[in-house]
Amino acid sequence: QVQLVESGGGLVQAGDSLRLSCAASGGSFSSNYIGWFRQVPGKEREFVAYIKRSGDSTYYGNSVKGRFTISRDNAKNTVDLQMNSLKPEDTAVYYCGASSSAYTGSIWYRDWGQGTQVTVSS
Repeated sequence: QVQLVESGGGLVQAGDSLRLSCAASGGSFSSNYIGWFRQVPGKEREFVAYIKRSGDSTYYGNSVKGRFTISRDNAKNTVDLQMNSLKPEDTAVYYCGASSSAYTGSIWYRDWGQGTQVTVSS
């Protein structure tokens, strides 16, 4: 079974950039879509972005549109999330998940990894 593994989180200052990576452990991405979500304690998992397997279809949540860019390298089995102009409200644990279709609800995703913490200081 493929397990997704997130990496690249850290502590940065407001306005900085960070690049997260989602790798498929134990195989390759078999799903049509890979999505990035984030979660803070006490809140539901929030949609950030998704990308289609072909890479020609992407979609972003309103709070990150214009600042974050999702991309994928199928040869390397990775999906990256480039985060620019980071804000303190971007602080969260970031997760990637796999889905069969273009959903923005976390319930439709599976194979979640452990997540990677992103902290943005003001």
